[in-house]
Amino acid sequence: MNAFLWRTADLFAVLGGVILLAIVAVTTTNTGAFILDRIAGLAGADVSGLPGYEDFVQLAISGAALMFFPFCQANRGHVSVDLFIDRMPRVVQRLVDRLWLGLTCAVAVFLAYWMVFGMLEARSDQVVTTVLGWSVWPFYAPGIASMLLWAAIALAQIFGELRHA
Repeated sequence: MNAFLWRTADLFAVLGGVILLAIVAVTTTNTGAFILDRIAGLAGADVSGLPGYEDFVQLAISGAALMFFPFCQANRGHVSVDLFIDRMPRVVQRLVDRLWLGLTCAVAVFLAYWMVFGMLEARSDQVVTTVLGWSVWPFYAPGIASMLLWAAIALAQIFGELRHA
């Protein structure tokens, strides 16, 4: 199970990276079009930017940002302050670690739970982006899946250290 969680966290991080690369490519293209439009304006011509650029970036970043959380949790890459805990006995360190992992798991499940309701509401309200007219609700799915994977990894870490397979 740990190997599955680790590989899935890796996959989510890679997919999040691919989405970020797409965002960078679209942003670069749109910025280039803006610069070309300024230059073309000197000759009385114009170059238009990408229609719906803001819609795409907003929807893409909403999923991509959350897709890194499971990988970060699996690698214990979250910020922690160990000023006092490092001086405590090993038993206390493990107890505090398990408590924080439990809290992390609960927060991730809580966020996933409410994201499901947000997705269902966006679907029932038929919310679409302003320019492209894309339905918003499907873009909740990567975030919900990321939150559930994050919770599963934290839960696996409570019962035994998640190790790279």
